[in-house]
Amino acid sequence: MAREPILGNNRDSDGGDEDRDLRPQRMSEMIGQREVFERLKIAIDAAEIRGEALGHVLFDGPPGLGKTTFAMCIPRELGVSIQLTSGPVLKAPKDLVPYLTNAEERSILFIDEIHRLPRIVEEYLYTAMEDFRIDLVLGEGVNARTHNLWLKPYTLVGATTRAGMLSGPLRDRFQIREHLGFYSVDELTEIIRRSAKKLDVDIYNDAAVEIATRSRDTPRIANNRLRWVRDYATSRADGRITLEIARAALQMAGIDALGLAPLDRKYLDTIIRVFGGGPAGLEAIAHTMNASPDTIADEVEPYLLRIELVVRSPRGRVVTSKGFQHLQMREPKADGPRLF
Repeated sequence: MAREPILGNNRDSDGGDEDRDLRPQRMSEMIGQREVFERLKIAIDAAEIRGEALGHVLFDGPPGLGKTTFAMCIPRELGVSIQLTSGPVLKAPKDLVPYLTNAEERSILFIDEIHRLPRIVEEYLYTAMEDFRIDLVLGEGVNARTHNLWLKPYTLVGATTRAGMLSGPLRDRFQIREHLGFYSVDELTEIIRRSAKKLDVDIYNDAAVEIATRSRDTPRIANNRLRWVRDYATSRADGRITLEIARAALQMAGIDALGLAPLDRKYLDTIIRVFGGGPAGLEAIAHTMNASPDTIADEVEPYLLRIELVVRSPRGRVVTSKGFQHLQMREPKADGPRLF
């Protein structure tokens, strides 16, 4: 018998709950990433005590783990303003200048996807980060003059899914570097409970665990799947999310017990059915599936590799015994030793 549901707490609000931001507003509200939280809290406390700007911060890690959430919480902890931009927007140094000159003392400049900054913009950041100075060129040709403009001490916060694409000199100018890891099922379950309250939906504890188990250890995916289950419960039931409703909704969406989506299973099925379990090259698999190699490499393979359903060998991708078992398919007998 299911336990008592966790009740939503916004019954008397005036709408707008559906679009409510599920992100925590303060770092103390965040679930998971406790070691990152503790280190950041020390740095923030020390900066406040000294009355100085926080050292530049770089967050890296896979998508959906809380990099932007941390970045948005930091100015609230410090009581300062924040400017937001992203790497693809800053195509030349002149695009960066207004953000730097408008930065207030101890304020935050957040650059998302910072690894996508052009190299010339990266180099322009060197003195802006280290010396709080930028060089402006006034005029053209022989009449051009260089003017040194001093900036107010500020904090640059960068977020990236590919820290290795940043140049070494830029990475070294971040005094604080934090890598965000994946979340446990218990942490995701608590996140789903809190999100359900913000979404004003009643959810049973075992249903929250079920959704968390199928969310690839990632809060963003957990919240997205919670929203889908909520819609299903509203349309097909009385609005409460029970274990049976959660399973039926996720099954309808094609999300299995390991969190695999239809495209993930099609990828495994293609390697097994067409290539005998592998090895097979990425291009060959993608063309057989009629999918983009980038989509396969960025969206499908990382999770399958992490949960060991697939391995990469020198000759290509190979489905493991665990992958055959998950699809309930018989593993072919090999004449020689397997590649994994």
